[in-house]
Amino acid sequence: MDGTLSREYITEAIRYWEPRRIAYNLVLAAIVAIHFFINGYYRKPISLDGLLVLVLLCVLANVAYCAAYVVDIFAQMSGFRERWREVRWLLFAVGIVFAGILTHFWSMGLFGAQ
Repeated sequence: MDGTLSREYITEAIRYWEPRRIAYNLVLAAIVAIHFFINGYYRKPISLDGLLVLVLLCVLANVAYCAAYVVDIFAQMSGFRERWREVRWLLFAVGIVFAGILTHFWSMGLFGAQ
């Protein structure tokens, strides 16, 4: 494969996915915040371990977000590149719903009623 062509696919993927990472993180943060406040955890001191778990989960959520790059670059390299560019927002939508569901259940486990 031509190096220039590879660079083009990677650059386009970064250009598309990185601005959307902000929305992804905001949605997940909102889910965590809702569980945090609904279950009254704002009244309790946060332990260092609890904070470290949240940081770890944030990092893992962003690593999972990077899976979109694999799909996107592969689809761009196919003969369906133009069609893919029109529908790749679906990958974002499915990914954010899936990540939101996982975040909901993790938040229930972390901040569930005691």
